Amino acid sequence: MDAQSYNATLADLRTVRDNIKKTQTALAKLEAERDKRIAQLATHDKAKAERIAPAAGLSLAEVVARAPELAPHSLAADATPAPEPAEADQPAGAPHIEPRPHVPQPTAPPTGPTGETPQAPAAPAAPTAPVAPATEEGEPRTLPSIPEGGTDDAWFAHMPGLASTRPNFTQQARSTVFLDTDIGVLVHRQQTHHLDLGSRSAADILTAVFHTIPEGVERIYITAGDPWHRDADRHPYLRDAVAAWLNAPTPGWRTDTGRGRDRMAGHFVHARNPVGRYQRESGDSHVEIRSVGEWFDTDGDDPATIRDAFVLLWQALRRHWSDAVIMGSPSQTGRDLWTRTIPTRGQHADGFPVLSEELRGLLHATAGQGRNELITPPRVPDQLPQLVEYDRTFAYAKHTWKSPAGIPRRITAGTFASWPEKEQIRALYGCGHWHVRATVPDTWNHVGLLPAPAPGDRAWHYPAQPGATFTTWAGGPELHTALTNPLQPWKIEILDGILWDDGKPLDDWAKKLKDIWTNLTTQAQIHGDPGQARAAHLASRAVRAILLYGIGSFAQRPRMVTGTTPRTLERDLPPDAEIIGFDDQQITWQRPTGFSRDPNAHPEWAAAIWSGARAALLSQRHRDENTYAGALHTPPGTVIAFRTDALYLTQPQNWPYHHQPGDYLLRGHLTGPLPTPTTEEELLTLRDTGRATHTTRQEA
Repeated sequence: MDAQSYNATLADLRTVRDNIKKTQTALAKLEAERDKRIAQLATHDKAKAERIAPAAGLSLAEVVARAPELAPHSLAADATPAPEPAEADQPAGAPHIEPRPHVPQPTAPPTGPTGETPQAPAAPAAPTAPVAPATEEGEPRTLPSIPEGGTDDAWFAHMPGLASTRPNFTQQARSTVFLDTDIGVLVHRQQTHHLDLGSRSAADILTAVFHTIPEGVERIYITAGDPWHRDADRHPYLRDAVAAWLNAPTPGWRTDTGRGRDRMAGHFVHARNPVGRYQRESGDSHVEIRSVGEWFDTDGDDPATIRDAFVLLWQALRRHWSDAVIMGSPSQTGRDLWTRTIPTRGQHADGFPVLSEELRGLLHATAGQGRNELITPPRVPDQLPQLVEYDRTFAYAKHTWKSPAGIPRRITAGTFASWPEKEQIRALYGCGHWHVRATVPDTWNHVGLLPAPAPGDRAWHYPAQPGATFTTWAGGPELHTALTNPLQPWKIEILDGILWDDGKPLDDWAKKLKDIWTNLTTQAQIHGDPGQARAAHLASRAVRAILLYGIGSFAQRPRMVTGTTPRTLERDLPPDAEIIGFDDQQITWQRPTGFSRDPNAHPEWAAAIWSGARAALLSQRHRDENTYAGALHTPPGTVIAFRTDALYLTQPQNWPYHHQPGDYLLRGHLTGPLPTPTTEEELLTLRDTGRATHTTRQEA
């Protein structure tokens, strides 16, 4: 660039700057006008937030924040926690568990999965588990607690007539093809076809595929191309682009409404891995368009290799399940395979009953999943000498050997205090979910140990400031780590708890998947054909996804339904719908439908596994070497980040690795000095560079 071009571009940049300021000013005026109109509507004696929200393009919680008078009566109660009495300092030493008489905690009103507050139930209705309301920015949300008095019968019971039972039918396999929309290559069975996909719309894909394979295709896996992102630059968010792609006209086809035992109907809007479900208007053809990214990440793999991976996966599953069928997603496949391990005789021959909706709601609100935390200066240096990534191999598979079973018991603070110390420790090490007040030791200088509610829907952080006190819910493995960690025990007060008997409902299922994973991993390492070795590797990643997402599906979060309505029929929007996108023709919305009567809903299993995995990120024992691994076994200030089952450090560690589930695998190593990442994007950029560098060193 010469001087003249430089000056001209600089002038253009100033123009862009001025236009941005003008646009921001105009946007602020429009938002102010919107809020003014909301306030005007709120003065109407029959105004309802659920009617105003879709018209304003806001959630219920956002409307109530602007017009508090629209809040249901339950929100008017003071939700400020009672002041806590001052606690005497505790000397360091033996683990300190301090039960105390339970002080009733204020509870938040029940809400839907997006934080929206529904109408209060009629008086005779059974109590439901409260979910914390939306909070002001920067204000941690308040977690719900078990109400006092008279609720045990409703809460601590199973749903009548709802249990996980072994299926008495065989899943039907679906004819599947694999399509690379970048280059138009389709693989069906062992044949390869080249297609003209036109604009890569859903209509063009369906037309091209069914012209080539006239009958029988029921599932189309997109292996590359992400056609639902083709107009991403025309939409503010990827989700909007995906919704527009899924809902575009498809002549000769309509949105599928389900069939037979298959309750999956309608499109699933997801920014990266959406699902389009279509039904032919004439005839009985049903077809799904899905992303293979649900199963594993591809790295330029051709459709034939990906098909071979699914063939290897199916063959491996069949060695353990004679009726195994690969379903559309890993979560569906995982849960279907699990149901086929339910015993036909013995204690659980009648199935595994589902918890009450109240307890499932409580677990949904108080049991987070993976730990994702970026630690920034001044807690870590401004410059990193190195960035080292350790990833726990097939991590969740290590934590399935013990899971909650039976009808849980409520353990109040008074009950817990009455137990001898050994029984207290045994309970905390067992299958439980505990409401606690935790205090960080005054001399603590390492990472936080327990999750605490942070601002934002379902957001968590990990307090580590010396002397900090917070109230939260945590699983037994994390509390055990907090009380017996190698540095200094934390002070834990038991406020309330839910305790199950120890059981093994997932053990047989997980053992089979671990055996399959081991065999496929070995095959990938020793196979002489590079193509088949790659297919085996992808198949092993698919097994990981089956277990990982199968566990996640047990959590059975409240369901969201996505739909569209023509702009001319805006008044017909569902009253509890939240607008997530719109254009000149139609409005795209979503609304919560609450908990379905899912016979395989077991959030207690998912919560126990997630708690065990978070605890293992902090400290994990290797019995054979009698040594430990994890964040707490590194020097203070060397942990940069946690990402679900990965640790990012400034120093390499000599941790044992035996290719077993849960072992810490060195995935990336980047030498410095490096600027300390302060955003997730910066961390991921360094991570990718570190992985590439480490791979190059291994190959050299």
